[in-house]
Amino acid sequence: MDAKTRREAILERLKKAGGPVPAARLAAAFSVSRQIIVGDIALLRVGGETITATPKGYVLERGGGEGYVHTIACCHSSEDMEKELLILVDHGCTVEDVIVEHPVYGQISGKLSLSSRYDVSAFLQMVSRASAMPLSVLTGGIHLHTVTAPDEEHYRSALDALREAGLLVDENV
Repeated sequence: MDAKTRREAILERLKKAGGPVPAARLAAAFSVSRQIIVGDIALLRVGGETITATPKGYVLERGGGEGYVHTIACCHSSEDMEKELLILVDHGCTVEDVIVEHPVYGQISGKLSLSSRYDVSAFLQMVSRASAMPLSVLTGGIHLHTVTAPDEEHYRSALDALREAGLLVDENV
């Protein structure tokens, strides 16, 4: 299979995937190295494809209109990260990303795509194995999340639960 045909096949797999597709899985499927896949993804992006790398693999972004999207401002310690994420997914939300405002680098964001307890558990295990700190440690715990909910009712319910748990930025400060 030539490189162009492989990239077309990768794009088709991403279109049909129900979630993130790891580079290692694509590499095995096409009998090439992971680095070749990384290069293929870069070339697909240059060609205009909106492919995002998440901790769980590559995702082809689809057009909007898929739920109620909102940004929330949270503030908590690293120890409360699991509590925050579980509240959101338990209320039917997908945590799309995390965003912090760094005093030197400006906005820094990380794609998450967490929509279930399983996703949250896998993410937290990855953080633990890598001995990584959450982005929010750069900003004293203050961070944003883009969340997608099926409707406004689910979003409002999640927001109320986060407020009750003391995980939102205090609007009165």
